[in-house]
Amino acid sequence: MSRKIKLIWDFRGPASAKTAEHHEIHLKEYIVIEKLPLNITGFSILNDMHATAFMVVTDENMIQVRDALKPHRGEVYAE
Repeated sequence: MSRKIKLIWDFRGPASAKTAEHHEIHLKEYIVIEKLPLNITGFSILNDMHATAFMVVTDENMIQVRDALKPHRGEVYAE
């Protein structure tokens, strides 16, 4: 079984929460368009000036998605 990688986009500033929430919509659209095997996305508000959006991909899809969507960072996903 392949590893799952969590790709993360950071948003900063007073509108970061709304931006991260909206970015998740586009991540879900990308999953459908590209027919990716996993459908795990989300966003989290870290504080009033920093929020993140994320999607989880398999090892096999990581390079394709990374090159297309340019996440800020990634980490191994633990369920």
